[in-house]
Amino acid sequence: MVMPVGPLMKEHRLIEQMIGLMSARVKAAELSGHIDPLFVDAAVDFIRIYADRLHHGKEEAILFRDLDAKPLTAEHRQTMEQLTEEHVYGRDLVQALVEARVAYAQGGPLADVLDNLRLLVEFYLRHIAVEDKQFFLPVMGYFDAAEQQRMLNEFRTVDEHMIHDKYRSVVEAW
Repeated sequence: MVMPVGPLMKEHRLIEQMIGLMSARVKAAELSGHIDPLFVDAAVDFIRIYADRLHHGKEEAILFRDLDAKPLTAEHRQTMEQLTEEHVYGRDLVQALVEARVAYAQGGPLADVLDNLRLLVEFYLRHIAVEDKQFFLPVMGYFDAAEQQRMLNEFRTVDEHMIHDKYRSVVEAW
């Protein structure tokens, strides 16, 4: 049986690919003195929609919700709370990147864009390492097979609706 953390860990691999692209763009921008604002926009969209709304959304609304009802060890509860706080921190970093990108488009400093991209890269690498290596697998022991299957089903429902929700909001915005 696939554990609910399996799809979450698979999503981490795609997030790591985007983080790798972000890191490479930072290095290139350090040499060229320019970054493509469209890449920054794409990175923001990816982080906001895929990493935060889809991935963190499943963690918070399903996995963490279900874990919160379990008699967690103090260490697991503390880690879960830390991860939730980190999700908020990640959202704040993305907002700071958006603000730096807007300023850059108006002649503001490239350094602010690059600093925020670096912070996001560092944040996601650290955050994913904690989830993958310290948290996800151990906490699966709190759930029986039926509970894990229910979570997987909820994850699939979120995945099915996500793309529709995103593009419905695009059409509604226009």
